[in-house]
Amino acid sequence: MQMIECLSPNYNARPDGDEVSMLIMHTTCMVDTRLALDRLCDPDSKVSAHYVIDEEGQVYRLVDEGKRAWHAGVAFWDGETDVNGYSIGIEVAHPGPDENGEEPEFPSNQWQSLIKLSQDIISRHPISAHRVLAHSDVAPTRKTDPGSLFDWQGLAAEGVGLWSDCGAEDLATLSRPQLFELEPIQISGDALEQRQAVLKLQQALKALGYQITPDGVYGAVTQTVMRAFQLHFRSERVDGIADAECCARLLDLISRKQ
Repeated sequence: MQMIECLSPNYNARPDGDEVSMLIMHTTCMVDTRLALDRLCDPDSKVSAHYVIDEEGQVYRLVDEGKRAWHAGVAFWDGETDVNGYSIGIEVAHPGPDENGEEPEFPSNQWQSLIKLSQDIISRHPISAHRVLAHSDVAPTRKTDPGSLFDWQGLAAEGVGLWSDCGAEDLATLSRPQLFELEPIQISGDALEQRQAVLKLQQALKALGYQITPDGVYGAVTQTVMRAFQLHFRSERVDGIADAECCARLLDLISRKQ
């Protein structure tokens, strides 16, 4: 596909002998593409990405895929702490939520370019579906992009990423690993109920790839990780509460992780 080169100096070498195995989606959270490109190409910013897609669907190449762009920051997925070292980062030009929490939709041309670019990247690298991720997946305590309007279901339908359509009604019939016999978790304020269920939820989130320490306590970190899960896999309601639908989708995703 046609691209404009806008090369950034912000990169270094990837680890020797290892292949790209993750694709990370970001939004720029800036008012326009030019400001985002200026920042991503500013050596003082210490940030970059491999690609930027503007509002009209134009793709900019900033860093060669063979190099380690600085897009994920302090991040983790499925045991890997050097996410930048093993991933390709795409920044989608988007302002993010306004002061009222409202977000604009992603333009159609931009979305089609994202699909084509992602498919092309996946065709050239061994990136499994469960390793097509949000910035908020790999850095849930720091980031919320690409946000609740990012159409992960639509991407998965185009062969980019993993998705689950399971609902609350499926929870009782899912084939579950013995460790993850999850039930909905009820939270009343900060009170914790079903400690063992909380522990199993944390173990399941960890099994999918999130950075979480199973301790049986539904505290701030667990709620934040649950919100990250919801942003990706159930964005209609992002509240950090592990309801039956979330538990069903989590179990289904684990069962299809490859």
